[in-house]
Amino acid sequence: MTTQTATPVRTLEIDRSHSEVAFQVRHLLSKVRGRFSDFSGTIQYDEDSPENSRVDVSIQAHSIDTAEGDRDKHLRSADFFDVGTYPTLTFASTSVTPRGGNIYDVGGDLTIRGVTRHVVLPASFLGTAQDPWGNTKFVFEAELSLNRKDFGLSWNAALETGGFLVGDEVKVTLSIQAK
Repeated sequence: MTTQTATPVRTLEIDRSHSEVAFQVRHLLSKVRGRFSDFSGTIQYDEDSPENSRVDVSIQAHSIDTAEGDRDKHLRSADFFDVGTYPTLTFASTSVTPRGGNIYDVGGDLTIRGVTRHVVLPASFLGTAQDPWGNTKFVFEAELSLNRKDFGLSWNAALETGGFLVGDEVKVTLSIQAK
């Protein structure tokens, strides 16, 4: 008789010092890249039944950093994130659907600037690794594209040559280590 032991659901905390929440958006003809440096979150990870897993993340809007002070100040203003009124961006998963291998569609509610939209985040579980201090780290990556206007981030400037200064599509990339 074989006895199977279930793997417990693990509560993992995002390790901010080894994780990144980054984005890029078209500006004129090139792309501007940036990141948020202040974020936290938990992952309830059920290895045996990933569909029972859950993800909750909070990002502090004031921590936006595009390596250009004046632009960051503008992004924090009412034209964009309005950090005084909407200080936090959040994601709360509502479903995790395995796609095969270690790839999952993580559905959930993303709230930016007080607007909540359901999004599906294609995520990969890259595995686990031990750090030099014996801590087991779980590593995940995800990437999705959003239309910033769907979340009330609609400021733009028309260009004399036609078109607009800032693109509507924002590519968001997450690289997460959790412990």
